[in-house]
Amino acid sequence: MATAVFFHAHPDDEAIATAGTMARLAADGHRVVLVTATRGELGEVPDGFLAPGETLAERRAVELEAACAVLGVARHEYLDYGDSGMEGEDSNNDPGCFWQADIDEAAARLAAILTAEGADILTAYDERGNYGHPDHVQVHRVGLRAGELAGVPRVFMATVNRDYLLGLLDTADGAALVATQGERPPIDNLGVTEERITTAVDVTAFLDQKRRAMEAHASQISETSFFLSMPAEAFAAVWGREWYIRVGAGVTRPFEGSLLPDGAR
Repeated sequence: MATAVFFHAHPDDEAIATAGTMARLAADGHRVVLVTATRGELGEVPDGFLAPGETLAERRAVELEAACAVLGVARHEYLDYGDSGMEGEDSNNDPGCFWQADIDEAAARLAAILTAEGADILTAYDERGNYGHPDHVQVHRVGLRAGELAGVPRVFMATVNRDYLLGLLDTADGAALVATQGERPPIDNLGVTEERITTAVDVTAFLDQKRRAMEAHASQISETSFFLSMPAEAFAAVWGREWYIRVGAGVTRPFEGSLLPDGAR
């Protein structure tokens, strides 16, 4: 059995980007470990959502614990850097935030977990962090460096297949999605073009767990959000595959169907 470590920026990122893959690996008996760089304390939350005296970091920790239970995560760790906030905000300059962390120092923290776990697989993000968020970009930089330090044999960048989503807009599911949202989703700069993608994991059998993991993060993903308000058919079309670039691999077709080596289960 393999050990797969999923590295994410904030609580809820794992549910959006890699939850299906995590649930699939766990269901097949592999060890799934989640490492989260920050506690997401600068996320937005509706007025009155938190209990008196409760901080957003505390609520998001509870939500993440629930999501981990849904996905079969065997171990979760925080790197405990500060949330950097959105791109261009003053919080990006906080010396304690993840964006300002020394790459090698942060990578050493992650590499210690990878080494202790004997990780066979590591996932981070593509070089733009899928959409440019400073903490997501830093996950890419720190994750790939940690993979080098720990000698992880299979390192992947979780990404979005931009071409697939753009093509989906021309289908009935895409039309239903636009109708539900009331506008065309802003996907033109998400992820990467399909030509760069090496791996497409079919997670259709785990969409219920992916959706429940999203629902667990109620402070950030409401029932009326883009993620949860789309019709079931559109949800399956958008989230039924999770996309990766395997670091150091040549691009071949068809896509790899798993983060595991060929023939492994």
